[in-house]
Amino acid sequence: MQGTISVSIWRGEEAGSFQPYEVPRRDNQTVLDVVTYVQRKLDASLSYRFACRVGMCGSCAMMVNGRARWTCRTHVSRVAESGKLTIAPLRNLPVIKDLSVEMTDFFDKWAKAGGAFKPTATRADDFAAIRPTDPNRRHAEGGIECIGCGVCYAACDVVAWKPGYLGPAALNRAWTLINDARDGGGAGRLSAVAGDNGCHACHSQQGCQEHCPQHLNPTAAIAGLKRAVAAAALKGRL
Repeated sequence: MQGTISVSIWRGEEAGSFQPYEVPRRDNQTVLDVVTYVQRKLDASLSYRFACRVGMCGSCAMMVNGRARWTCRTHVSRVAESGKLTIAPLRNLPVIKDLSVEMTDFFDKWAKAGGAFKPTATRADDFAAIRPTDPNRRHAEGGIECIGCGVCYAACDVVAWKPGYLGPAALNRAWTLINDARDGGGAGRLSAVAGDNGCHACHSQQGCQEHCPQHLNPTAAIAGLKRAVAAAALKGRL
């Protein structure tokens, strides 16, 4: 392909601004290719994250034309039909510099939601045998492929309105563990997600499901948590 793409990239910290660049157009070009070209050919001071480049790690997530995406899997031809791109850091997270964001709060919320596995067995015990047809296992399998890229968190309007909200990724993780027969932290985890910043803050708008690159449905996981919390409350367990 010939010609160029007009690219606006966020530069600076929270109070930064967009800076324009002209990047050559290429066949099968990804948004990450564009950012890499700018950093290597036009402005070596540009900061951004990436690792695998093949849609496995999720570290290259950014806002592309206003939508949270993995830039390594996003082809320019699909998002820049007019020949223009706007690339910004993920929404709802503090900007460190340019396209790099601080993920500490995102992962701290995993901990607040009880996202750590609490075993009920020791190394001396046999492996737990859980049938593939077990209903709880199927609930857990619906969300275990989350890799913590932050796309759903950036897409969530509730996080934007309510910064203390645990967010779809943390709550999805809590749901997978509550349905894990090997885990022993269920009661404490339900208490953790039952507060004002927990599952009941979700408005069920399904932005997390729409944007998830792994095609997961955190909204369904959060709905499961709402049911589990209500059942525990009715039984006097909360």
